[in-house]
Amino acid sequence: MKTLLLYTTNEHQTEKIMQRIHEQLSSPFECDLVELKDLNQIELSRYKAIIIGTSIRYGFYSKLIKQFINNNYQQLNQMPSAFFGVNLIARKANKNTPETNLYTRKFLSKIKWIPKLKAVFAGALYYPRYNWFDRNMIRFIMWLGKGDTDVSKPMIEYTNWNNVDLFAQQFKDMFNKFE
Repeated sequence: MKTLLLYTTNEHQTEKIMQRIHEQLSSPFECDLVELKDLNQIELSRYKAIIIGTSIRYGFYSKLIKQFINNNYQQLNQMPSAFFGVNLIARKANKNTPETNLYTRKFLSKIKWIPKLKAVFAGALYYPRYNWFDRNMIRFIMWLGKGDTDVSKPMIEYTNWNNVDLFAQQFKDMFNKFE
């Protein structure tokens, strides 16, 4: 079963999550792991199923992913499909589902695609990688949200990998029911 694992990423945490999903789906699925960089690069008709993942940057999911969805929502609605968002707010217990995460809820309400499976995962902080402006803005946002503001740590990972594995299993189960 040819499955497209399509994502955009800012700091590569969404890519890490999608790679983990790829590992979980490797049998019996034949998956193409693709970072969306150009709308013309994807021939959606080659696939029987799709998972789309994207991350938040300053309150918004990727415009490129949104444009891809808007251009292909009719086809996406006809196939087994899943969506996951990645953001730091999801590190909080009351903000880690598509229904309780404001960013994910708002994004999904503004598109015509209705993914059959949805999730939101907490991302990671990479303070040393950020430029001065981003480091200080993200640190300020984390301070407001009572998060970690220690810029000396190379990485602060909030992703719950058990939840990622569960999502991959739910996708397998969903596809089996869809067939």
